[in-house]
Amino acid sequence: MSFTLHGSGAGGGIAIGQAHLISSARLEVAHYAIAPEHVELEVMRFSVAVENVRAELRELRRSVPASAPTELGAFLNLHLMILDDSTLSHAPRELIRSLQCNAEWALVAQMDHLVAQFEKIEDAYLRERKADVVQVVERVLKVLMHQPGRASSAPTHEESLIVVAHDLSPADMILFKQHQYAGFVTDLGGVTSHTAIVARSLNIPAIVGAHTARQMVREGELVIVDGVHGVLIVDPDELVLEEYKQRQRGLELGRQKLKRIRTTPATTMDGTAVDLHANIELPQDIEQVRESGATGVGLFRSEFLFLNRDDLPGEDEQFEAYRQVAQAMHGMPVTIRTLDLGADKTVNSSARSGPNPAMGLRAIRLCLAEPRMFLTQLRAILRASNYGKIRLLIPMLAHAHEIEQALAMIAQAKQFLDERNLPYDRGIEVGGMIEVPAAALSLGVFVRKLDFLSIGTNDLIQYTLAIDRTDDSVSHLYNPLHPAVLHLIAHTIRTGKRMRIPVAVCGEMAGDVTLTRLLLGFGLRQFSMHPANLLEIKQQVLRSDLAKLAHLSNRILRVEDPEKALQLLDKLNA
Repeated sequence: MSFTLHGSGAGGGIAIGQAHLISSARLEVAHYAIAPEHVELEVMRFSVAVENVRAELRELRRSVPASAPTELGAFLNLHLMILDDSTLSHAPRELIRSLQCNAEWALVAQMDHLVAQFEKIEDAYLRERKADVVQVVERVLKVLMHQPGRASSAPTHEESLIVVAHDLSPADMILFKQHQYAGFVTDLGGVTSHTAIVARSLNIPAIVGAHTARQMVREGELVIVDGVHGVLIVDPDELVLEEYKQRQRGLELGRQKLKRIRTTPATTMDGTAVDLHANIELPQDIEQVRESGATGVGLFRSEFLFLNRDDLPGEDEQFEAYRQVAQAMHGMPVTIRTLDLGADKTVNSSARSGPNPAMGLRAIRLCLAEPRMFLTQLRAILRASNYGKIRLLIPMLAHAHEIEQALAMIAQAKQFLDERNLPYDRGIEVGGMIEVPAAALSLGVFVRKLDFLSIGTNDLIQYTLAIDRTDDSVSHLYNPLHPAVLHLIAHTIRTGKRMRIPVAVCGEMAGDVTLTRLLLGFGLRQFSMHPANLLEIKQQVLRSDLAKLAHLSNRILRVEDPEKALQLLDKLNA
């Protein structure tokens, strides 16, 4: 019987094939008493299981192919760090001893405690890291319960198989890459989960957050994965199957055609040039930037150099990373955002805590509170600016004094380099992120003191609407077409134009082809997005006549109902 399930599309395209089920992630454990004379043997059993998982993860890390996305290795490092955390590796031993209980129950009890802490984190990306904790625990449980730790071996003809799982760990994703499956579906996960991140990196059709897919889909059943719309069709009839095959062929043909415009300048039909830049996380991402035809790096998320490690990267290590990117771009602009770590991120040298980290000590606030760490990064960026066109971008600015203090720190870093005769770009541009409503509503100080602005639409939407898009109960309210959001974006773009301050959009809205013409109509002339989205955005730019966009864009700004705005948007894109 044919039926449809819905989730969030992650990775583009359509995949058609047979379902290949991976064992359910969550393992139920029993609680039973251990005789006093056997307690130390139970502790030893737990320790051996942890060591086995550690060895397995290290072996998987060594087996990561050079062609694999950098995220795979990073997530494996994260899992090793989680495994080494005392909450999971040592505390269960004390529970076994004090309560004389079995290792499985002690481990799950500690996992529940740690997951509860993650639930309190407001930052969407960091909160979803609780899934990584669960996955590490499950690998240990599988060893303790004598179950296989990896995804089951795949049948033949992998290219036509769709993986269906409750969840997928980074280790599973490595196998996924090696086996070249057609697509995957998971019950869990959101748009910022690691499965979604890897899916976008691999450009593989995928659906996350499908809730009951693993329970309802049977092994070998024919399924269609619509990674564009987040739709899973199980046992489709002939008409539906043929329709999706045609769509699949059309998408593939479209991708091949898009490659033809890679070197074509992004210019509208009326001759207006538009800058299309790419977002990156690590220097290794530059190859994908080149392939996309991007004319610059609009957002280098420097915090990824700080994650998944026990120490802070030194000045020379950071300098080499920034220099590598600057040189690889051959004079094209590279915008480096200073680290956007949150107060809840456990970098040992700067670990702080707060009751509401998303609204607490994070980004520029953390940098100003940790001046030594901030100055180290600033010196590294400045030194790298001698090797290319680097721009400095400050995140989460909201107050005039934050801008002034950040500029003072930059001046201090310059003075340090001057005293040592170290070269740097003395005219380096400094910009600010517009990602909280306060910044968008007080642009005067921003345009007076900064050289450029970049709108982070992800945070701007969430802070404006007080919506966590990864929370299933309210995610339907997350809407970039909300009048308040559109007014803040349009106001920022138009203020920048009036004051002759360049404005870019580097959030997900920049890579959403349905919003390209709307942003162009607002006056946006610089987009920065994931490299995989760039050619599709360029195609929309090439087909746009700015003179025809202004009227409908202004009409959309005047409506109060997001549904009406969506109707007008359809007209704009027609």
